[in-house]
Amino acid sequence: MKPIMALRRSLIALVVTAVAAAASLVVSALPAHAATSQFRGMNWAVLGDNFSTGTLVPQGLSQSDSNATVRAKADALYDDMASTMGVNTVRLPINTHTVANSTWWNAYRGAIDAATARGFKVILAYWEDGAASGGRITNLAAWNTMWSSVTNTYGSNGNVYFEPMNEPHGYSSAEWRDVAADWLAYHYSAPANRVLIGGTGYSQDLRDVCNDSRFNSTLLSFHHYAFFYGAMTYDAFRSHIQTRLGNCASRAVATEFGAPMSTGLNYGDANSTDNFVRHIRAMAQVMRDNQMGGTYWPAIGGKPGDIGYDWYSMYALSGSGTDLNLTVRNTSGADRIRYAWGDTVGGGPTSPFYRLTVRHSGKAMDVQQPNTDNGARVGQYAYNGNAWQQWQFQDAGSGYWRIISRHSGRCLDVASASTADGAELIQYTCGTGTNQQFQMVANGSYFQLRARHSGKCVDVPSASTADGVILKQYPCNTGTNQQWSRATV
Repeated sequence: MKPIMALRRSLIALVVTAVAAAASLVVSALPAHAATSQFRGMNWAVLGDNFSTGTLVPQGLSQSDSNATVRAKADALYDDMASTMGVNTVRLPINTHTVANSTWWNAYRGAIDAATARGFKVILAYWEDGAASGGRITNLAAWNTMWSSVTNTYGSNGNVYFEPMNEPHGYSSAEWRDVAADWLAYHYSAPANRVLIGGTGYSQDLRDVCNDSRFNSTLLSFHHYAFFYGAMTYDAFRSHIQTRLGNCASRAVATEFGAPMSTGLNYGDANSTDNFVRHIRAMAQVMRDNQMGGTYWPAIGGKPGDIGYDWYSMYALSGSGTDLNLTVRNTSGADRIRYAWGDTVGGGPTSPFYRLTVRHSGKAMDVQQPNTDNGARVGQYAYNGNAWQQWQFQDAGSGYWRIISRHSGRCLDVASASTADGAELIQYTCGTGTNQQFQMVANGSYFQLRARHSGKCVDVPSASTADGVILKQYPCNTGTNQQWSRATV
């Protein structure tokens, strides 16, 4: 028997090696370049929260509902989410008990299918089977069985995304990354570019996952709440959030973030000293800067406390049967979330556009050629009223501004974040880089534009007055070829 057992172990080892090699090929594919801005979403949660040792039944549904009833209720709610906020994504919870209960799972799928039928994206996220599980998967075999069922059913549906675990805080960073990599290898029917791997802790830090090449092809799930941390200023929150996104904001979806919507806070107040307001405003700005999508926590459901509903919930639920209705609890909060998704909000006038004129030549800052491409060079040219000669100023915090082309929507940028004299000014997709942030330093009735990353000024080389001269950065001086004015257009 011993030789047979040895042979069996050798064969198993060969199989494991082959699987590992295949897994390496699967998860080490080219980095994902996801349109994360396409996730305008809401969490639809269980009233009482999604940690449960039983089946998960989101608020508004009943476990006695049929698939058709679930679908009708979901459609009613999705109608209101779409009409009030332009929602196109819903994040739904699953656990092993939900999927193992075939009667309820078949009914619950009505909520998934109603969403995808209208073109919504659906993120299916696993909640550990009970809060006492401590941020770890309760039963790995049951978890894999659950995910096999889910990915086999929806792996071919391009609108369904898979989040292996909501908040893996019970694992060390190395442990969680191994668990997630094993999941990718095991559940190969889920395309990697439709998988969201949570960050470490409460999915609140993406840096280790971002730097692990096994996840180059996946999306990343990011959570950030004010209550995770102490009180901060708006600028401190922005820096904190951006730091924890690491270098992977382009692949990150903020699958949970939220704040009180039932207490009348004004999320449109840029001068508010309320910590929740500062947090949501900072989170929204980071999402907008990085073109990140997100699913707000929650639309309905969540922890009811002693008021009968989650005070973070964006909507109040009313109606009965399949005639369900949602009403926004806080318009300023809804507007701030829409702002995060890239909308113009607030009901007031939008930021004005300006003609920027350099003092020595009287010519305007101009995107050359003109075009909307990244890397298009910026120069001076006689003003003729075109959109590529008009610019919007967006507050970047701490006295700095992003300067955005009206024609392309891209930002004035020092190429390659160079600190060298003579580095060219170009337009590029707006981000958080300090090479896209400029300080307006007054000089009489004119101002210099001083790049934050280098401390150097936007300059017309050699004080040329010719059309088409490309702007560059040079040490700041008193030359009129570094002095600008602006006028609304």
